[in-house]
Amino acid sequence: MSNSYKKRQMYIFLIVLVIGAHAGFQGWRTLLNNFAVEVGGLSGLEMGVVQSVREIPGFLALLALYVILIMREHRLAAFSVIILGAGVALTGQFPTTAGLVLTTLIMSFGFHYYETMNQSLTLQYFSVTDSPLVLGRMRSIAALTNILIGGGIFVVARYLDYSQMFIVLGLIAIGSGVWAMTRDPSQTDLPAQGKKMVFRSQYWLYYVLTFLSGARRQIFVAFAIFLLVEKFDFSVQDITILFVLNNVINYFVNPLIGKAVNRFGERWVLTLEYVALTLIFFGYALTESAWLAGGLYVVDNVFFNFAIAIKTFYQKIADKRDIASGMAVGFTINHIAAVVIPALGGLAWIANYRAVFFSAAALSIVSLVLAQFVPGQLRKVQYND
Repeated sequence: MSNSYKKRQMYIFLIVLVIGAHAGFQGWRTLLNNFAVEVGGLSGLEMGVVQSVREIPGFLALLALYVILIMREHRLAAFSVIILGAGVALTGQFPTTAGLVLTTLIMSFGFHYYETMNQSLTLQYFSVTDSPLVLGRMRSIAALTNILIGGGIFVVARYLDYSQMFIVLGLIAIGSGVWAMTRDPSQTDLPAQGKKMVFRSQYWLYYVLTFLSGARRQIFVAFAIFLLVEKFDFSVQDITILFVLNNVINYFVNPLIGKAVNRFGERWVLTLEYVALTLIFFGYALTESAWLAGGLYVVDNVFFNFAIAIKTFYQKIADKRDIASGMAVGFTINHIAAVVIPALGGLAWIANYRAVFFSAAALSIVSLVLAQFVPGQLRKVQYND
């Protein structure tokens, strides 16, 4: 069986899981804040706690290295999407802080282990020029999935309650995972992946950029939508419209991001991302306009997709045997700050919500400075080769 056929099979395999995982996760994100506020009556502090708990599985993503000792990577990816779907399906049954903590943990273990394996398989099976394009296409397909899910929620929210919508979304994810469990797109002639944590000094820039990205991303995930719901009184339909608009844009933009990485390089892409995010977070902090806040949320989502350049940068500097380890360790580093930042942000929100977004802007500025070291790190690898 040819390598090109196996790569095509892996591509199809990953796409099906992308569709299932994002159907479940995007639906969960769309409904969660309104469900928590309208049904559960959760406060900003309690939502911060839930979001912090959501990141614990990401912090433990390095344990995936031990799971693949007994389960092959593509099997773990499929099984993880099944777990994700189960967590989403159960969410509507427990409209309390404790209940949301439990179901969020289940969903999050599935999501983060799926993401770890998804990225590892992509970087292993596709070349340094193909992987940015594949990552961009997968994000584009994820955006199309999100559009369909958003449109579906917008329509059925009139007829189904939150519990029923969570169940439907969970079953979509479970179905894709069950399908993938019946497939074997693996290739046997790839470099064997290390089954233990590997920390190397030459990967320092990847580690730091990943850490800052995780800290900044969690402020966005935990509080951008909450700002729209609490301060500007966005309804679930309003949030759904924003998600759909955002994903329509991302469907067309994501493939261009992959092409931009190949044409202009990682430093250029990351520099543009960090400049834009700095301005966006200042906008969140200062605006009094619901329209502007909603617009910032859409633009915010677009620029966060530029972070694929961190992964392609790692692919270029890493030993091929370190890909799986690098993705698992990267996810853990990404979530070190993410475990505590939503809870701390919840406390800061009570005093002054603007401080939360000013902090994210400061993290973007630090990332901007560090991104300028990318070409030097790439030159070191080329010199050593």
